[in-house]
Amino acid sequence: MRGQLVRGCVAAVSGGRCVVVVPGRGRFGGPGRALLRRLWSGGMLSFATVLRVVPVPGLARVVAVLSVAVVLSPPARYALRLRPPLSNFSAAHWSHLHPVNMVDSCNIKNFYHNKALTSPYPRSRVERTHVPADKVDWLTEWKDYQPVEYTAESVLSGPQWADPQVSDKSFSPKFNERDGEVERTSWNGSYVVENGRPRNPAGRTGLTGRGLLGRWGPNHAADPVVTRWKRDRSGNKIAHPATGKNILQFVAIKRRDCGEWAIPGGMVDPGEKISATLKREFGEEALNSLQKSPEEKAELEKQLQRLFSQEHFVVYRGYVDDPRNTDNAWMETEAVNYHDETGETMDNLPLEAGDDAGMVKWVDISEKLKLYANHSFFIKLVTEKRGAHWSEEPGSE
Repeated sequence: MRGQLVRGCVAAVSGGRCVVVVPGRGRFGGPGRALLRRLWSGGMLSFATVLRVVPVPGLARVVAVLSVAVVLSPPARYALRLRPPLSNFSAAHWSHLHPVNMVDSCNIKNFYHNKALTSPYPRSRVERTHVPADKVDWLTEWKDYQPVEYTAESVLSGPQWADPQVSDKSFSPKFNERDGEVERTSWNGSYVVENGRPRNPAGRTGLTGRGLLGRWGPNHAADPVVTRWKRDRSGNKIAHPATGKNILQFVAIKRRDCGEWAIPGGMVDPGEKISATLKREFGEEALNSLQKSPEEKAELEKQLQRLFSQEHFVVYRGYVDDPRNTDNAWMETEAVNYHDETGETMDNLPLEAGDDAGMVKWVDISEKLKLYANHSFFIKLVTEKRGAHWSEEPGSE
């Protein structure tokens, strides 16, 4: 382990860990906390999770930090090669909803930064700066990186759902915390803010600004994964001939903006609970609730309440590989599975495309599905939980 004295603290790196030792007073208080804030605001501390405070001879307190990257001014530079913790909820953790590290099962570059690197940018002719796979990581030095700046006119026109430009003197956002009714925290932990702009935790995208996204930093969405078992005319579950596992179906919509099939979902409004967003978006996109009469809406609300009040599971919570992402704005979602075991609840809810959906239908779930963003991954997690068919390839389930 090597140590370096830095403004009254010690930064040591050994075996993939970095420990920042700071003098402090009380629990997480005093100059220790102030130092961490200075490191953070100065871009020297890219990510930190406080584990514990323990006494050490000669120092009042020690803050132990795991999974951090500390970059010090030359010649003292300690850079750890790591990925931001991207949480998911695997089958083994469903009951308790404990997050596990997505890096354990997925390659972040291939999984998280694939669609977020594509050109042209959605609904435009803007071409991103090409980002090689080995340059996506912010910890990889790239002095010649010159991303294209782009924010759509629909965002710059100042709609209620969008932030002003960072250069607007009346705009003083509180990043990494709840900012009034706007949630600016990330489900993947704290993110770096450089020159007043949040930095995409998954890496470079070749484009700065906000693109089509309204918020600087995380833009929160909610995706309801409504499922049922595929059944024959007699009501018996249908199993896949290759695997013998029952086939699961989910309600899918065809997006008007890009023509891709997706989970019906949408943005969380300021101050809105995610549970309310899940129900509202499903009603608007899969049941066309916005076009119903007051009487029809009242009846639809009762049936939706029945579906969304039953047992459900958080499938995923975190960063989304979305083609709208930029270096300074990105999508995050909470995907929740609502399963109609008998099929009786959904039989009384006739599907009808509405709002942002061009079409809506029940879709058989399998690995052959090609869905928007990384929705296929969310669907795969549901099949793992339900013990349903996913792939015909041996050993892939």
